[in-house]
Amino acid sequence: MKRILVPTDFSEHAEDALKVAAQIARKHNSEIILLHMLELPSQMNDAITGGASIPETMLFMKKANEMLDKATEKPYLQDISVTEILKMDKIIHGISQVSKENNIDLIIMGSHGSSGVEELLIGSNTEKVVRNSDIPVLVIKKDILNFSASTIVFASDFTEESKKPFEKLLNFTQFFDSKIHLVTICTPNSFKPTHVVEKAMKDFVKQFSLTNYSTHIYNDTNIEKGIINFSNSINADIIGMCTHGRTGFAHFFNGSISEGLVNHASRPVITFKI
Repeated sequence: MKRILVPTDFSEHAEDALKVAAQIARKHNSEIILLHMLELPSQMNDAITGGASIPETMLFMKKANEMLDKATEKPYLQDISVTEILKMDKIIHGISQVSKENNIDLIIMGSHGSSGVEELLIGSNTEKVVRNSDIPVLVIKKDILNFSASTIVFASDFTEESKKPFEKLLNFTQFFDSKIHLVTICTPNSFKPTHVVEKAMKDFVKQFSLTNYSTHIYNDTNIEKGIINFSNSINADIIGMCTHGRTGFAHFFNGSISEGLVNHASRPVITFKI
């Protein structure tokens, strides 16, 4: 894990993500790319129709650079390689472009909310990053003093479609020596006999060289609650899930997980695109 991208809007929630990035970078000798996207009216309108003038644009850029400099001076970033990037572009396009240009291995973003169970940072922009990013995205929900990825939940129906994101998950877990808890959530609307689920999971696991893992079947009223409740029951460090570029969050168990899973889970969530 050589390079970690942390998009920031300079909020405390973005700093929560940066603190986790610092912990990972220090442990694995990684470089952090700290990115601020500057979206200005001049990108959509010219000066005549109300866009920002050149002096105003320069002022915005100067202030943003000062804030980036200040962010990198935090004590927890001491002795960590941090590269600042200020980019004038649409947030989603800019993050994608910077990720490709810098061979980013992991994107870490913060989240916020008014009730402890947070909504996503930068509103719908983080949702779009999670949905479209080919690179794994780790969403951090709060300040984590001692980040751990020793216990990871991966919920799936373990069909062929899940193979590609699971391979990405394995690449991630290799850096943390994680135990993976593979779980299928059974609900009244998606009930399958135990022997059918067990066979599907067994056949799926055969395709990989897994050692530190366990399989589970968990019953709940719906899939979202099942994943959250199961993760709570084993005190998981991270919830892993798939995303689908065309429709937002991927389909599991012949149904779809609402985007509320990322919003409602209090634990960090890492997503992998199908």
